[in-house]
Amino acid sequence: MHDKQVLLDNIDKIHTTKMGLDRIKRNLKLEEQDAVEYCKNKISNQNCNIYKQGKNWYCEVENIKITINSFTYTIITAHLIK
Repeated sequence: MHDKQVLLDNIDKIHTTKMGLDRIKRNLKLEEQDAVEYCKNKISNQNCNIYKQGKNWYCEVENIKITINSFTYTIITAHLIK
């Protein structure tokens, strides 16, 4: 649970790049929503399964998997889980 708390404690640092923003919106089929805030809300969900593998955190909740770099807090991508 330690990794999960580290990520939650630093949730305000979570951001993405312009390319990442486009990728997240496309993959999650988001239109006008703020994709970063959408992801932060999903990560904050108490049912979110957060785990760290290598240099990335993975956050799985509902049918979404979000990948975040653990050093820079950059959202790399987000996908719908099939």
